[in-house]
Amino acid sequence: MKQKHYIAGLYYRLSQEDERQGESVSIDNQRTILRKYAEERGFEIHDEYIDDGVSGTTFQRPEVQRLLDDTKTGVINTIIVKDLSRFGRNYIGVGQYVDYVFPAFGIRFIAIQDNVDTENRDSGAMEMMPIMNVFNEWHAANTSKKIRAVKRSNALAGVYSAAKVVYGYVKGTDKKHTPVIDEEVAPNVVRIFEMYASGLSAKKISEILNEEGIMCPRRYAFEKFGHELRAGEHHIWCLSTINAMLRNIVYLGHMPQLMSSSVSYKNHKRYKKDKSEWVIVYNTHEPIISQELWDRVEARRSSLAQGRKRLKTGFTHPLSGFLICADCGCKLKQNSSVHGNKRFHSFNCGDHMRFGKSVCFSHHIIAKDIEAVVLGDIREMAQRIVLDEEQIKEDYLRHNAEVANRTIKSAKKELQTKQKRAEELSRLIQVAYEDRVKGNMPEDICFGLIEKYSNEQKALVTEIEELETKMKDTENKIQSADAFIRNIKKYLEAPELTREMCYELIDRVIVGGHPKVTGKEREIDIVYKVDIASVLRHKVNNPDK
Repeated sequence: MKQKHYIAGLYYRLSQEDERQGESVSIDNQRTILRKYAEERGFEIHDEYIDDGVSGTTFQRPEVQRLLDDTKTGVINTIIVKDLSRFGRNYIGVGQYVDYVFPAFGIRFIAIQDNVDTENRDSGAMEMMPIMNVFNEWHAANTSKKIRAVKRSNALAGVYSAAKVVYGYVKGTDKKHTPVIDEEVAPNVVRIFEMYASGLSAKKISEILNEEGIMCPRRYAFEKFGHELRAGEHHIWCLSTINAMLRNIVYLGHMPQLMSSSVSYKNHKRYKKDKSEWVIVYNTHEPIISQELWDRVEARRSSLAQGRKRLKTGFTHPLSGFLICADCGCKLKQNSSVHGNKRFHSFNCGDHMRFGKSVCFSHHIIAKDIEAVVLGDIREMAQRIVLDEEQIKEDYLRHNAEVANRTIKSAKKELQTKQKRAEELSRLIQVAYEDRVKGNMPEDICFGLIEKYSNEQKALVTEIEELETKMKDTENKIQSADAFIRNIKKYLEAPELTREMCYELIDRVIVGGHPKVTGKEREIDIVYKVDIASVLRHKVNNPDK
């Protein structure tokens, strides 16, 4: 009988975790073992297939795919690996290839150190192979769990683990790789935040940076540090880049990590985690952005007035998005018209403009008039604060402290009651389990009670979180007076109303109906971000001339 000629593919794999285990699983070690085995048995070695630094939980590895292609096209008829775990740590995948795919193509599979050889399917090693595959997958799952624990521990300790830092920083040379300010581009970061706080949109900011030829973060990282440029990407400033920077607390000197994760140790697809699951270590490195500038940006980001740029002129009015109809609650829509060589702007109720007087009546107001009213009120408030700042602050804090203390006291009492009930429910669930185990309670009654208690407990957890948030918001409201006073004082002699000014100070401006329609004086209610105006004056009248 003619002896079969074996043409072998030698497959080596080393994962990042394997690298920590030393020489015994290194590529060179695997190569020595496999080549010696093949040569001693007279196998022809067709090629070597090497996946270096790749997990065995997936078969979407470049070289293992090339190996499988060569088996299916008949280029090789034998696969040799050091052990089963080198081929894969997914017991279903390994079993499917060894038991079904390879026999269908006449492929001999050998795992040397596990004594697995599909030419001898009656051996004890072949019978034990399913168990070995399960153990290999368990090892992968256990290793993944340990790696996650180490990453979390490092993140909590403030160790920066990402491959590269965000634009504006370089990775430090200390043990924690603490980010260090990159003086070359840090001014660009500050400028982006300042432009956005002043009222420019993220899109407009990206346009300005591109027009000035400033390299975007990815292009800069490639030019300075040699980081890879991904094919098919636009290497220019874009909307998403600007928005991501404006949200990144790294620029405040804080370190957020573990913001994404893989689905599992088998499925390596990444997903973004909820912010509550991030690990954030505060004040780990020097900030690029001041807290004051960050707050101005956040005030704009959280404002109900995002503003709308006029397509023909590219102009966004300072009050665009801030003006609200007093009668239907719709935002006032901006209009513009040209008379001679001048362009005039005005506002009117959006619903009235879209649907007519059957929905809401006219609230038409000339833009310059409403600007003058708002700017005048801001100046007047700033003047009164400058003249008697301490007394105004004291009155504000006293008024709000009384309300806040009542709110906090009530919330604390309710919180204690709910927390006590949540603890009682935990005890009742435990008692129900114990009674079921002892045979003192029927199974259906036990599970019914546990479901009832669990549902109530989940509802309580949500209510407790809402109460804690309410208490925190109330406390923050009292503390916001200083920032508001500091901001408004800047505009004591402001020559004109700006969008930045509106974002910093105003929540909304409620505009009453046109006097010709209502037959009475128009009311304009300016609602500030901090209700310090209640101590001064927040109602102003604007008779239309």
